[in-house]
Amino acid sequence: MRKLTDSGHQSSVICTAFDLDPSAIAARMFSRWSQENFFNYMMKHFEIDVILEYGATEFSGTQQVVNPAWRILDRKRNQLQNKLRYRRARFAEMSLHPQDEVDEKRYKKWVKQKADLPDEIQNYEQELEALKSRIKATDKHISWSQLEKSEKFLRLLPGRERLMDTIRMIAYRAETAMVQMITGPTVNTSQARRLLQDLFLTEADILPDRQNKQLIIRVHNSSRTAANKYLTQLFEHLNQAQNDYPGTDLRLVYQLGGISDG
Repeated sequence: MRKLTDSGHQSSVICTAFDLDPSAIAARMFSRWSQENFFNYMMKHFEIDVILEYGATEFSGTQQVVNPAWRILDRKRNQLQNKLRYRRARFAEMSLHPQDEVDEKRYKKWVKQKADLPDEIQNYEQELEALKSRIKATDKHISWSQLEKSEKFLRLLPGRERLMDTIRMIAYRAETAMVQMITGPTVNTSQARRLLQDLFLTEADILPDRQNKQLIIRVHNSSRTAANKYLTQLFEHLNQAQNDYPGTDLRLVYQLGGISDG
């Protein structure tokens, strides 16, 4: 298949999608070229490729970072707490379920283990208290200039961070707008956000209906009846907006699984 321009230039298109009409192939290929032209323009005029680079730079001298010494002490505290928790649970279990005295050898071993546990628990408790005192006396955060040379590291260039922050802000504002559509007397803002977070992870079927010029997004039903109720309320608001999928004349229609009306 070839595309002939007004200047007489021809562009060849080779495709292995034998089940599609040439006109459909041409539309998809040229749409793809439009996307590539967009990114080429963005890289030329907005340096989008620089924003996304994976370069690194040093922190400023006054930047606050986690103190490596505090991190080591905190890790040791977690380890001691886990050991202490295990031995307390073990001692409680042995007290509630004593060993049968019929097997003398196993019984003596059980008695010895139970007798040793209180000493181990006491030693770990003392060690933990001493460690907590050291942690209190150690600053959790220090400035970058106070770090040892071997402890210093690099951070990503701030341009990439700004881009990701912008994307997150756009996503957050979209989520906030949807929250307002389902909040009410029985659903507060926090509950609405949790409902939306579950929705974003829910599987959905994308069903083009070209005859009715619709792109149906059929979301699988939730396991909770109340959640389905509020999702239906949200979809009614979204469907009333009558938004078309970008680049097409298909209107976006949101449904729950098993619901046929749009």
